Amino acid sequence: MATRRHPTARQARLGAELRKLREAAGLKATEAATLLGVSSVQMSQIESGVAGVSEERVRRLAANYACSQVELIDALVAMATDRTRGWWEEYRGTLPAAYLDLSELDHFATFRHDVAIIHVPGLFQTDAYARALFSYMNPEFPSSEVEHRVKHRMRRKVIIDGPNPIPYETVIHEAALRIQVAGSAASRAQLARILELSDADHVTVRVIPFGLDDFAGAGSAMVYVGGAVPCLDTVVRDAPHGTGFIDSAAQLEHSRRLFHRVKEASLTPEQSRDLINQIAKEL
Repeated sequence: MATRRHPTARQARLGAELRKLREAAGLKATEAATLLGVSSVQMSQIESGVAGVSEERVRRLAANYACSQVELIDALVAMATDRTRGWWEEYRGTLPAAYLDLSELDHFATFRHDVAIIHVPGLFQTDAYARALFSYMNPEFPSSEVEHRVKHRMRRKVIIDGPNPIPYETVIHEAALRIQVAGSAASRAQLARILELSDADHVTVRVIPFGLDDFAGAGSAMVYVGGAVPCLDTVVRDAPHGTGFIDSAAQLEHSRRLFHRVKEASLTPEQSRDLINQIAKEL
């Protein structure tokens, strides 16, 4: 059983889910190791994502944990056995690991919900908009570093603008649409891009207008990514120290409710489109 120096977020998530099943069964790691016929060290490595695990072992663990959720077990098996080396691997060693983990998360997503308050969602950003953001937030970066990040962000859009798009729903605050990140011409192009993508059947765009009464959700920005089954969903949040991946049942449920509240407060897709057109004319 080979070990990994730096497991991806997906590999770590598999280990964490196996640990959750063990804990739900009321077993200690040493007891699970005995049932599987491995050492306690190997069991720890499996649950931390440092070591891989075969389909047979995943199913043996699920059986010993009395897990009867067939769809969940099959999803965990898929996580354990999939050997996909996606396009994001080209950036390994060039960009921070979190960037690659986000791309991998997107690749296996069944749907995605975004709430954007200050900036246009990354999946909608034009080249000029993304370049302006990276250059401003990281002025110390050489141009080559900025280009790597911009190209990576553009390629991530394949999940909504590629041959096999996933359902995508986003709620954008009017502030994000009006802030001229890269100048008026680039802003008009950015709004045109949002309108173009919103024409797709799998894309839904809603806007929270400035005039909305009693809206206290300015801190609601999030990325919610659907997994193969609901308990494998993931919430992504940006923080000063880096990107955080949230997967606890309580936090996932909280985020689902929060997205619903923000969505209910927003304009309809038709009203949102009218407002975006209006903003574009005012620039």
